[in-house]
Order: sequence, then C-alpha cells, then structure tokens
Amino acid sequence: MNDEAQGGREARRGREARRTARLQRSAVSIPYITRNLPVTEVLSEEGLEIIERNAETILAEIGIEFRDHPDALTLLKDAGCDVNGTRVRFPRGLARKLVSTVPQDYVQHARNPARSVHIGGKDTVFAPVYGSPFVHDLDQGRRYGTIEDFRNFVKLAYLSPFMHHSGGTVCEPVDLPVNKRHLEMVYAHMRLSDKPFMGSVTHPERAQDTVNMAAILFGEEFIQSNTVCTSLINANSPMVWDGTMLGAAEVYARNNQATIITPFILSGAMSPVTVAGTLSQVLAEVLAGVSFTQLVRPGAPAIFGTFVSTLSMQSGAPTFGTPEAALAIYGAAQLARRWKMPFRTGGSLCASKLPDAQAAYESAQTLVPTIHAGTNFVLHAAGWMEGGLASSYEKFVMDCDQLGMMHVLAKGIDLSENGQGMDAFKEVAPGGHFLGCAHTQANFETAFFRSTIADNNSFEQWDAEGRQDAPMRANKMWKKMLADYEAPAIDPGLDEALRDYIERRKASMPDATH
Repeated sequence: MNDEAQGGREARRGREARRTARLQRSAVSIPYITRNLPVTEVLSEEGLEIIERNAETILAEIGIEFRDHPDALTLLKDAGCDVNGTRVRFPRGLARKLVSTVPQDYVQHARNPARSVHIGGKDTVFAPVYGSPFVHDLDQGRRYGTIEDFRNFVKLAYLSPFMHHSGGTVCEPVDLPVNKRHLEMVYAHMRLSDKPFMGSVTHPERAQDTVNMAAILFGEEFIQSNTVCTSLINANSPMVWDGTMLGAAEVYARNNQATIITPFILSGAMSPVTVAGTLSQVLAEVLAGVSFTQLVRPGAPAIFGTFVSTLSMQSGAPTFGTPEAALAIYGAAQLARRWKMPFRTGGSLCASKLPDAQAAYESAQTLVPTIHAGTNFVLHAAGWMEGGLASSYEKFVMDCDQLGMMHVLAKGIDLSENGQGMDAFKEVAPGGHFLGCAHTQANFETAFFRSTIADNNSFEQWDAEGRQDAPMRANKMWKKMLADYEAPAIDPGLDEALRDYIERRKASMPDATH
C-alpha cells in the first residue's frame, strides 16, 4: 500500500467521522417528520363502510371482554353498554359517541422544549424498539438484557439524529427486581436523554410511579394540563382487555397522559387469516379500549394503535414484512383518519436472528408502508430483531440510517427555484456535465442522502480496509457513539428529587421475581 493511497483512505475516514459527529451534535435541529407525500389508501368508501359495519357487529353482538377491572365494567354499564359478567357489548353507535372526545392531535412535551413532538396530522415521530427480553451484538451474541443495556439503548436513541423519541422498554433489564426495575427505566429516560419518553404499563402502581416522577420533572400542575408521557396499552387479542392494561390506561388517562390503544395481532392465530377480517377486529378492539379512556377522562389523548403481522401456517412462527401486513397497515391508517385519531403502527420489523439480509428486507417492507400510510407514531423504528425478542445494537444504528432516508423521502420533491435547477441548465451545454457547475457546487453537500453505514467505494478499497460488511461497520459505530456520549444537563435539584423518590419507593417493598 503506497503512502498516497493510505493518505487518501485516512482523509476519507476523517471526513466520514466528522460528518457522523456533526449529525450526532445536530440531533436537536432535526425535528420530527412533516410529510409532504400523499398517503396510500387501499380501501374505497364502500370498503371502509364494510369494515366499520363489521366492527360494530363485533362490538354489539359478540362483545369485548373487560377482565379483572370492576370499575371499568361499572363505567361502561353506566354509559349504556350491555354488561354480562365480564363481557361488554356496545349498542351500535355508542362507541362512536364515546371516542368523539379524543383529540385529533396533541403535543408531547419533552424536558428540553426543543425536543417536544407533535402527534397527529401530517407529522411522523420515530421511537425505538420496545419490550425485548434479550439483547444482541456481534461481540457477545444473544443474552438477557440488563439495566446497562437499557441505558445504552437510551443513549443511542438520544444520540441518533433521526430518532425523535426516547421510547419505553427498549429492552427488559432482567438483572433488576420485577417490581422495581421500572423506576430505573423511567429514570434512565429522564436523566440520560431529554427527548420525550414512554411510561411503565406492567402494573397500575408502576404507571402511577411514572406519573409521580413526571410530576417531579415537569410540575404537578403542568402535567394535568399538558401531555408529557405516551404509553403503550396492548389488547390481549382476540377481543380481551385485561386488568393490568386497563389499570395502567386508567392511571394515564386520569392524569391527562396519552395512551396508544393497540391490538397486538398475528393474523391466523389472534385474528382471522384475512386482512378485512383482521381490520374489523382491530377497529372493534381499539374503539372498546379508547371508549374506556374517554369514560375515565373525556379528552384524554389516545392513539389508534395497531400491531398486525402474519403467522406461518406451516410452522406457527410469526412472519414480518409480508404483503398482507402492509395492506393491514394501509387499511388501519385509513380507519384512524376516518375516526379522527392519531395513528400508530409499523417500524423496522423482522423475524431474522441476525442483522442480515433477511432483517433488512423485512424491515424495509414494513418501514416503507409505515411512511406511505401516514403513520403518526412509529414504535420499533430501530433495533427490533427476532420477532421482537431481541434488541440489536448493530441493527439499531443500521435502522437509524434508514430512518434518515425516510426523512428525505417524506419531504417529497423540492419545487423551489433551487429545486428546479434551471440555473444549471443555463450553465451546462448539451454534451457537457454538471459536476463542476455552480448549482452543483452550491448543493453537493446536501443534494443526496449519504448513508453512514453503506459502503459505496471500490472493491479494491473495500478489500484493503478489511472486507467489512454493514453489521461490522455498525458495530464500530455504536461503540463510538457510546464512548462519545455526554448526558444532557439537568437541574441538580430535580435529579436529587427523582433519586429520592426512587429510593423511597424501592425501600417500601421487598424484591419480587414476578
């Protein structure tokens, strides 16, 4: 290798390192996405009416189970529902009336006001992977998650310029007691990031801890009139809302905090094998859950959520990136707009056990429909692997790279004077080239999205630099990001008050393993 070639490679590496550093520092200046693309719609007016009619039939004739929450049954009965044991049937039209108080959009405030996000309308917010018991990286492979891993993923989400939200259970820290880990998880979001965050939903008391900690951070009066937390409430599909989720939803709704009311469905097992049948069930379950939040507190923010993928009819394993799942994303988004609620779906989903080609294909086939459907809140936008069982370090930064591409795609075509490029045509004669013209020189740094993961160099250069594939490059990137991480500033008094609350709560109960 000659000195000139070595010097060229070092210069290129230096440029890329400086660019990555600029992106990380500029995270606060890259806001959530405001889409300039038209949404993709797959259902006609007649199709939407069919889905709605079938959902109303499910609500009125089959009913929804509301289990282990007597107060929910009382509220629903008093509102006009037919309650028989834990089975609740909604007379036709009642759910429509009850959900009419849901705000069409809302702002989730971050402790750094520059990081606050708007949920609804033409805006899209990306949040990380959620709920994985395992973590994975190229060095240690697959293992149970720890609080150190949890904190690392919070830091990566904070550092990633294309991630707008800190998320929630970015991995499950199994090295902490079940009944106390939520305190350290919520604190990590509050202390290690200043982006918006999600709260605990595994027990009503843990949801209340989240609200109490938010009141310390933002002020009790502020949170009662503003939303500072958006939390995931999953249905136990098919057609069951259980006491744990209802209890957490009640706490958040009562305190004016947002909930993502989400059927969690693998079609073929937890819903019919057809897209239309699945969408009818999704709508019925969402309407039942949102109705409950509005009975707790009319006007409490709620998101029409859906997690729909398919099942292998041969093995019973979940599958991702399928065309049926994409159609369900598009259809559910239309229903959410029709019912005037913000919408959540999608992400970078895959069943692969490694950050490989399968992971890339399946994630892309989920993420692109997510954008074109007009999704407002995107959970699992980065890091999801193995059907959600693992949070991957390498895939996290690889996915974030793709999220950057979605920012560019969602802007649509620039038709400004500069975007039209007519000055370039005036300067370049037929048969010439545009590389050296003034318009290209003025725009070349920002003209095209430049991946921090992809290798676009020659074979010879790639070979000389060690034949690294994308996961290997991502491995180096996440390590450098964590090494360079600096925590955002926080008022020492607030931090002390949060730690005091956490330690008092821990001391008030023995450790629990379930």
